[in-house]
Amino acid sequence: MSNKTPNYWAIVPAAGNGSRMASHRPKQYLPLHGKPILQHTLERLCLSRIAGIVVCLAEDDAYWETVTLPRTVMRVGGGVERCHSVLNGLQVLQQQAQPNDWVLVHDAARPCVRQADIEKLMSQLADHPVGGLLAVPVRDTMKRVSQTPPNTHSGEQGLEIVETVNREGLWHALTPQMFRLETLYHALQSVLKSGELVTDDAQAIERLGLRPILIEGHADNIKITHPQDLSLAKLFLQQQWNPNCQN
Repeated sequence: MSNKTPNYWAIVPAAGNGSRMASHRPKQYLPLHGKPILQHTLERLCLSRIAGIVVCLAEDDAYWETVTLPRTVMRVGGGVERCHSVLNGLQVLQQQAQPNDWVLVHDAARPCVRQADIEKLMSQLADHPVGGLLAVPVRDTMKRVSQTPPNTHSGEQGLEIVETVNREGLWHALTPQMFRLETLYHALQSVLKSGELVTDDAQAIERLGLRPILIEGHADNIKITHPQDLSLAKLFLQQQWNPNCQN
């Protein structure tokens, strides 16, 4: 690796259509306090320590022009799955970044991430050999279920509990997730070549036998997935903007 002080870059995979939102447009472009969700997300990443931002978009994206930002971002075509989009973004960064530079991958639908948590992630892992991610500890009782046949009375699908899972040591993985450019690139290439798909970047890093570090963030860093999440995101942003509502 180079002895040069590593830079920080950000990749935002935003090529999904958010089908579970039941909306006519991709969820990252739904309005939130007068701006597209994606705009809020990118604004959170506009930190002085982040040298550049890559956004991975669908080729037929018709809404990107609705996003306005205080700085230029690089646009690249997204992939079929999240991991494909991130790999595309890494290939673009390889043209101007160093192999040991840090890359923060952040979900497009997480507009409530606190900039203080992003700074905390960068600072606490600056000298770590692997990297890590924001996360919050599991607080609720966890159940593992199996799908049961439809209820004969109501016709609705039920979920049968198989076991109660010990929540000790369990964390909810959030984003950003921060790893070295070269390491993350090889990790994603490796899992895709083996025919696997991973749900987050840390999972690919783990496949290399490496152990990412969890940095505790805030639970209001939610991912907007279902319609009711939009109202919750509105509330969290209002609380963040109002000093009297800060945790």
